[in-house]
Amino acid sequence: MAGQVVDQVVDAGTARPRAFEVRQQVDAWERHNDATLLGLRCGVRDRTGFSAREVNLQLEDVHLAHVRATPHRVVRDGALIASRPVDAVVVYAALRGEAVLEHAGERRVVRPGQVVVCDADRPFARGFDHGVEELAVRVPVAALAARTGRLSLVAPVVVDARRPGDDPVARALLRAVGRAVDAPVPVPADEQALLDLVAVLASGGRAASPVAHRAAARAWIDDHLADPTLSAGAVAAGAGVSERTLSRLFAESGTSVPRYVLARRLARAHALLRHPDLVGVRVADVAARCGFTSVPHFSQAFRKRYGATPAQVRHEPEVVTHQG
Repeated sequence: MAGQVVDQVVDAGTARPRAFEVRQQVDAWERHNDATLLGLRCGVRDRTGFSAREVNLQLEDVHLAHVRATPHRVVRDGALIASRPVDAVVVYAALRGEAVLEHAGERRVVRPGQVVVCDADRPFARGFDHGVEELAVRVPVAALAARTGRLSLVAPVVVDARRPGDDPVARALLRAVGRAVDAPVPVPADEQALLDLVAVLASGGRAASPVAHRAAARAWIDDHLADPTLSAGAVAAGAGVSERTLSRLFAESGTSVPRYVLARRLARAHALLRHPDLVGVRVADVAARCGFTSVPHFSQAFRKRYGATPAQVRHEPEVVTHQG
């Protein structure tokens, strides 16, 4: 997994910028997105300036981003798609600011808490009259093929993830991406879980039931890692399947529920130990935050997984890989 990076395009001055300076800011934002997330044409009506900030995390196949920007409009039209096709699905989860989504002559207002799934190689436009803050996910169609079969996303799919009764898959995806790129202490993303979640959303719920159930189970586990009583029975109930079915689903993906839970707990512990703001937190407290009830068991499992003790990992120099 590549490292997390922060890219910024900002108007640092306080005076009203000249038109060519605004265009330079917009051009820089276009180049940045073309190199990292998705090629888009960007326009700004208000000539008082433009600023944007984006946190990116590139996994093996999946790209995650947290985007903040002042009012603007983006377009991915036929000419841009023809010159720079990406063969990918892109998901936008609005956190702040309404967006107007345009596709095939239709307009729809997307509000905070809603999730949009688009075929990135079909034309669309999005306008942010009051600025935007959102999470974004880009997934190659090829990476979804084994889960969805032939994907035909003719029009964008918009689902609600605002309230407890809304689409559980969209809510789970929003939480997973947020933990990876938006949390004060980021939690390592499980790429396979993200692929399952996007597959279910992109297929309109028509992905094979094992994919949907596995996605629900993995999301449940990540939501309850700190619970030391987390069990296969609780995960099965949370995912709406029997324990036998749950065991089979995880076996088919090459693991078991206990091994998966342990791996996710260790990954979270590793992230906590490496975070500079938590250097004063005791190893025992880190273990407890990740659901471990025995510090010796935690230390032994951690060393087996990472080849070093928790204390040694905490004091290793951090290496961040920059992309773009």
